[in-house]
Amino acid sequence: MKKNKTYYMIIIPLILFFIISVTSIYSASSNLSGNQIVTKQVMWYLIGFAILIITMNKNLESITNLAFYFYLFGNILLLLLLIFGTEINGSKCWLILPGIGSVQPSEFMKLILILVNAKIFQIHNKKYPKGTFKSDLILFFIIFITTLIPSVLTFLEPDTGMVIIYFLISFVMLFIYGIKKSIFFMIILIAAVFLGLFLYFYFNYQDAFINLFGTSFFYRIDRLLDWSNKSGMQLTNAIAAIKAAGLFGFGIGNTPIYIPESHTDFIFSVFSSNFGLIGTLILIIGIIVFDYGLLKLADKTGNKMHKYIILGFFTMILYQQIQNIGMNIGLLPITGITLPFISYGGSSLLSYMLGIALILNYKKDYVN
Repeated sequence: MKKNKTYYMIIIPLILFFIISVTSIYSASSNLSGNQIVTKQVMWYLIGFAILIITMNKNLESITNLAFYFYLFGNILLLLLLIFGTEINGSKCWLILPGIGSVQPSEFMKLILILVNAKIFQIHNKKYPKGTFKSDLILFFIIFITTLIPSVLTFLEPDTGMVIIYFLISFVMLFIYGIKKSIFFMIILIAAVFLGLFLYFYFNYQDAFINLFGTSFFYRIDRLLDWSNKSGMQLTNAIAAIKAAGLFGFGIGNTPIYIPESHTDFIFSVFSSNFGLIGTLILIIGIIVFDYGLLKLADKTGNKMHKYIILGFFTMILYQQIQNIGMNIGLLPITGITLPFISYGGSSLLSYMLGIALILNYKKDYVN
């Protein structure tokens, strides 16, 4: 691995995230199954760091040539999930594999979608080197269909938050690719019309809406649209814990208020209550340095595929950071989005570490 400042801006925050993740999950584990989840998180982090070490100085560019195989396999897993998945809290998001444990295919699909989009861009560039309105429109529809397939399967789990991430990744990657702005305006206009009709139907014909889409989907939309008036115990307790923490917090393992899903969705509030304003600022600074390191690496690379992958990964991470922290402090609706590298979860953590390994060990064509 090339030793330069940009790489350290990514690796050093990762080490900080490891420490924060383990200590926060330890604090949250008093209300769960002992320290078992702490041990698992440490194990997944060690596997992730082992992947980084093993791939050091390896050129992983060839992995993108397998993107379509990964995409096919990922969609098959999402389909199998709907048939054989284990239902937890009303959602079928996890496959239980003997000897491995629970696996969440949608977490890996985020990374797969980034890879397959980048590969589609590469193929499209060879076929349409100059890029006309027609060629850009064709590219948009290819990316849209590519994103729609896993989105439908994931939506049926149901996991609306993950679907939002899928489309956000593809939308931003298309924008970075540079398709015609007129296409974006056209799509935004069409989306606005459909959204308006959808909301009109939702607000004015609720019985028909429920009959058509089902009660579960109705309440998912209701929670998103009226989140500020329906905070519930999770948000109320999370905000109270953060406010009470002061400058230095209550210390490791001393979260004063019970917070549901404290080891996943609300890990930020646990950490803030343990370490107060000072600890929270350290975490935020670590996040900023990490994100800036990704942008810096994207700016330095002269390899278009590499740039697309980095910026797709950056989009995914940044959205989750903003959404998770925002919902922990009451600024955004609660969507079940976890905090990258901090929240408990093997599938998400390993997918992120695989993404970092690919980003740091892609073909090294840097611009001065």
